[in-house]
Amino acid sequence: MKDNRVSLNGVKVYPFTSFDQLLTHVEREKGILVAINAEKILHATDQTRAIINRNIGYCDGSGAVLAMKKRGHGEVVKIAGCELWLKLVAALSPQKRSFYLVGSKQTVIEATVAKLRKEFPGIHIVNYRNGYIQSEEERQALLDDIATKKPDVVFVAMGSPKQELLMEEMAERHPAIYQGLGGSFDVYTGHVKRAPQWWVDHNLEFAYRLIKQPSRIKRQIHLLRFLWLVEMGRI
Repeated sequence: MKDNRVSLNGVKVYPFTSFDQLLTHVEREKGILVAINAEKILHATDQTRAIINRNIGYCDGSGAVLAMKKRGHGEVVKIAGCELWLKLVAALSPQKRSFYLVGSKQTVIEATVAKLRKEFPGIHIVNYRNGYIQSEEERQALLDDIATKKPDVVFVAMGSPKQELLMEEMAERHPAIYQGLGGSFDVYTGHVKRAPQWWVDHNLEFAYRLIKQPSRIKRQIHLLRFLWLVEMGRI
């Protein structure tokens, strides 16, 4: 795919119309997949814009999809990051591609690997470690291990922008498919509950989270401002 990204408040996002299109793109060009939602667009800083624009931003939220459709990209779809990484595993594991996982607590990463091996028999996980890198020596050891083991796909679950900055260092040592996952390992292993499927299917995950955690209201108010800016053509 040529660089036909759409700029939303200076954040450049690819108008992917399906998971298959995204997969074809990242397999051909390698790179770091960065989830884009309304908050990342609305609260973009010079640093976060630069990180996203160096990499592969995709619509992870309904707000981002709405903004893209407002720009004339009516076929753009939401690709939830917490689902995307498992789709990558399902698509690439049968091809004997190799995986490397970084992030979360030790108990969670171990549970993640165990569940992946159960759900995807034969999956080739070359290594994994928790997301608590305590020293520069540990950081360099991780980068060296990535360069040595040369995984085809690397998942890093540490939160933004920390995970993207680390993946950029990894990518300099070894080109691969990279994806930042935030808290997806916790969701996958049941340590954090995602919204029920009905809420997901109707693009109401934000409402479900608000009901479960009313303190999020301050963040959700910003979504109203985002929607207004989209409607006014200012995003």
